[in-house]
Amino acid sequence: MNIIWLGHGSFRIEIEDQIVLVDPWLTGNPMLAADQHAGAIGGATQILVTHGHFDHIADVVQISKDTGAPVSGLYELAMHLHGAGAVEGTAFNMGGTIPLGGAVTASMVPASHSSAADVDGTPHYMGTECGFILRGEGRTIYISGDTGLMADMAWIGDYYKPDIGILSAGGHYTMDMEMAAYAARTYFKFSKVIPCHYRTMPVLEQSAEALINGVLPGTAVIEPEVMQPFNL
Repeated sequence: MNIIWLGHGSFRIEIEDQIVLVDPWLTGNPMLAADQHAGAIGGATQILVTHGHFDHIADVVQISKDTGAPVSGLYELAMHLHGAGAVEGTAFNMGGTIPLGGAVTASMVPASHSSAADVDGTPHYMGTECGFILRGEGRTIYISGDTGLMADMAWIGDYYKPDIGILSAGGHYTMDMEMAAYAARTYFKFSKVIPCHYRTMPVLEQSAEALINGVLPGTAVIEPEVMQPFNL
């Protein structure tokens, strides 16, 4: 399995026979250079979206058209993107689990944020925000999506028992590093934690030091670098 950060909240996850893009943001992403766009999305087989904000879906329809990758996510948002021309994946909802290829599954779990998308210059509600549990290669990954600290993390950790956590941790719009550390040590038993939704802009946290110092001993915090895969 390779996990590749595309900057901000965007990831490319190469797992089993699938290349899963999560909230792929290309246009305007200050962390991903234009000459890296092709490599970021090349060969994609699935696209998962967590909510409707521009920094998570602005390029999704075009990426889907270019790669043929189907788009899956919360019912209202997925239907909106399918209607805009994205390849139809699965429009589902909280508690649902869908197959991605033959051996990978994605389960939808709650987040605490907001979700709207621009439609003809006006923001439209796109259903609630979400996160995902991605399973494959014997690993269970919790992708928090944009979220604040929330009590739902208790049952997500207990029920799914993820061993890898991809946590929004930049503050201002989501949890900050201290909150992400609290979540990791209180609700989960991660072997590895990957922070995201940070360093993109000045208002967000620039360092993962508070997360590194706040997790339980034995929990490795992996500070990702854009387009540099790490193998798990």
